[in-house]
Amino acid sequence: MAPKSQKQKSSAGRKKPKWGKTKQTLPDREETEPINMERMGHPEIYPLVLTTQTQEIFNCRIDEDITDEQPYKLIKKEDIFADFQNRAAVSDFYPVKKVIQEYPGDELLVVYDKDFKYGVNFYLIGTEEGKENYLNSPEVPEEQEEYKEHIPEDIYIYKPPISKPWVSLGSEKEIAEESVKESTKQITYMISRKRSEFGAPIKFSDQNASNVKDAYIECIAYPDRHFALKQLEKDVGMQVVPKVKDTSTQTRWTYPKNAITQYYPRELSEEEKETFGQSKPLSDFLNNTCISVEIALQQNEIMNTFIDDWKCLAEEESSFGDKTDTHLKEYQSFTDLHNLTEKMVTSVSWHPTIYGLIAVSVAARLSLEERVHFSGKLLLQPSLILFWSFSDPIHPQLMLESPDDIFCFKFCPSDPNIIAGGCINGQIVMWDITAHADRIENIKTGGSRSKKVTLKPMFLLEPDSNKEATYIRHCAVSSIENGHKKVITDIHWLSDTFEINRSGTVFENRNGICCQLVTCSADCTICFWDIRPQKALTPQLIEKKKEEHIETPLDVPSTFLHLDLSWKPLTKIRLSKGETSLDHCPTKISLSEDNLLYKAQDKILAQSKAVKAGEMNPYHNLEAGLANHLKPIEDFCTKFFVGTEEGGVIYTDWKMERDPETGRLMTKKPVSLSTIHDGSVHTVQRSPFYKDIILTIGGWNVAIWKEGVMTGPLLQSSCAPKRYTAGHWSLTRPGVFYIGREDGYIDIWDLLEKTHEPALSQNICITMITYIKPWTFSAKQQFIAIADYYGTLHILEIPWTLSHPSTNEVSSMNYYFEREVKHLEYVEERKKIREQEKKEMELELEKTKVKMYQKSKEQLEAELKMDYESYLELEKNILINLGFIKVKETMSFMDL
Repeated sequence: MAPKSQKQKSSAGRKKPKWGKTKQTLPDREETEPINMERMGHPEIYPLVLTTQTQEIFNCRIDEDITDEQPYKLIKKEDIFADFQNRAAVSDFYPVKKVIQEYPGDELLVVYDKDFKYGVNFYLIGTEEGKENYLNSPEVPEEQEEYKEHIPEDIYIYKPPISKPWVSLGSEKEIAEESVKESTKQITYMISRKRSEFGAPIKFSDQNASNVKDAYIECIAYPDRHFALKQLEKDVGMQVVPKVKDTSTQTRWTYPKNAITQYYPRELSEEEKETFGQSKPLSDFLNNTCISVEIALQQNEIMNTFIDDWKCLAEEESSFGDKTDTHLKEYQSFTDLHNLTEKMVTSVSWHPTIYGLIAVSVAARLSLEERVHFSGKLLLQPSLILFWSFSDPIHPQLMLESPDDIFCFKFCPSDPNIIAGGCINGQIVMWDITAHADRIENIKTGGSRSKKVTLKPMFLLEPDSNKEATYIRHCAVSSIENGHKKVITDIHWLSDTFEINRSGTVFENRNGICCQLVTCSADCTICFWDIRPQKALTPQLIEKKKEEHIETPLDVPSTFLHLDLSWKPLTKIRLSKGETSLDHCPTKISLSEDNLLYKAQDKILAQSKAVKAGEMNPYHNLEAGLANHLKPIEDFCTKFFVGTEEGGVIYTDWKMERDPETGRLMTKKPVSLSTIHDGSVHTVQRSPFYKDIILTIGGWNVAIWKEGVMTGPLLQSSCAPKRYTAGHWSLTRPGVFYIGREDGYIDIWDLLEKTHEPALSQNICITMITYIKPWTFSAKQQFIAIADYYGTLHILEIPWTLSHPSTNEVSSMNYYFEREVKHLEYVEERKKIREQEKKEMELELEKTKVKMYQKSKEQLEAELKMDYESYLELEKNILINLGFIKVKETMSFMDL
């Protein structure tokens, strides 16, 4: 059904304008030939526009008299003639007046065109045959009607073609002219054989090849000099190039000159207006163009008819890959089609050495109450970390099994085959995929491990469709009793340059590899873990261990067998709130050595090459370094940043101190605490370019901090329209970082362009973004992995402008941060000055109050008398100015 607004517009647009002030009857429209739908194969159909008034006159109102069950109305021919007499040319049936007059029957069929198939809201059937065909359409059996009800509308139903008489348009002449006809006379050969030789046995014998009479002679083609072929037609192409000449000239502007011109509109007098209003040519012109203008206005409302589609297409092609393009381009996406349970991606990590390989951890999309309710069902579902390759977006290359859902995991910086993850139940899980390293390295990811190789397009890769994904069991899990009690929200490897003891004191690393971990959990604790045995193995302990040895499956390596179910944290830190017995709940942490891990890829490659060369893997002999002497490291920064569930950012120290009363080790008080975010902090990350710049994201805002500046953040954004859920720094541009929102959009901040709002917002998916992880594949190609709440991993290519920094971008951002530090210092100084001024003002007020109380009775009376005299003086001056008293009277007034 057409909207009421369109019907009102069409009826309003058909009203006759009034010209001048005189009344006159409107002339009839010129009777033109009615327009039918012969070009669409329906010559008996005539489109009609019936206004609301006409529908009420003939009782054919939409949704009242005409419904979906009966979308037509039979109107008597006499009623239409009566409408012609009453409304004349204003009648909506006037365009088909000729058809109505020639119609043989008494009732005409008017059908409601709901879908505007013929461009308007109604159409008239102008023949009795068409009327009977419409009213007496063949009935469909009930079984077929029931079958049609179950068929969706979007399924295509085959309709056999209807044969029609062929109408010649001259194409047979073109076919006859272009067809090839034989010009030469055909030669007929007749080969005969005696009837007696039919079916006779065949005998083969040798013949002399040199005998021309009996031997085979080859007839070779040769040119005939007496025959010449004339060339009747020849195609020749020519290209005319105009002569171009570039010239330039410079004209002198001797002196500037200001000029102005005033235009006056041409106005008609009242007599001219009446003359033009009563003119018949103008009236005929308006009547003839009224319908065309209405159709044009309707078309303009539906679509923009003046847009150049080819031009827009050319702009899109030219902007693809352009240096001015700032949008992320979809490169590939990964979804686990084999596990159709409702899963979300919780963490993402690119493989440090194998380019094109990415690992993701997935977890069930359930709340705590739902997990308790479906706990039995969840035990039957595997908790996995999936390894995806660019060569196969459907089948995972590896699947790491864990006892429960993984919410964070990290590759070991010293050996990428060692992986540590944190579970929802508070356990830490360790995997060793060294036995499968060759398998994943041979995956066709579009190139070798060299950064100079660019990834091939997806259609050029050949996935191994017959290869099934390999399930890898974990090597060890931590003790449930001595570890975290709730979900582990963040995990980090400590650098291979240092290690800590139970008190948090820093020493040189005895093994030269990453051997310690730090985790934070929702149980308000931060734990440090050591993967090495707590004591060096003596011969007696080795014999005892062999006696107590429990057989392990063959597919599980024994790298961390000494930790399985007995692994305890080295030290545990609680962030106390001070005045109360409650503790802060940490969600994310950032150590001072985190920025070094961004630049450790070359070191990882060297270590992996050394292991391949035949050297023993150091993780298979962790007891080797325990006998070395511990060497303390002086002047080592043991402070780190922590984001809390309440939206706070804490700067604290992991080094413990002894309680003077009990002598026990206890956590130091936080150095600073700022509650900037209005929601849980999910990102605390150091800049890859500045080791003292930290990005924190939580709730609806983002903040940038500088280590050592305790007065507040350098940058604090306003509240976003949607809650932030993930974020990450750019790996190549110091002023760019990416933030994911709960509505599926990603905000790209460029501090060199804007500091108060995102430079760009782009939609990635329809649900919440859960994790963001960029990766540099080569100097010319960078990718960013974006995971969503529905378990899909989107790989997007970062454009040139967001991946290649400007010449002085590092120094410009450094200058910006220094300027913000100076601004904070100035604000802090002004606060101190204002507080000092406020104190001085309060002291002055107290002094004046004390003076008021110390005055005597005589002083108070003298002050009151002086106030009264000043009031009399003011009253005298006012009366003199108004003329109520004169000077003499003033003297007497003063004497009084």
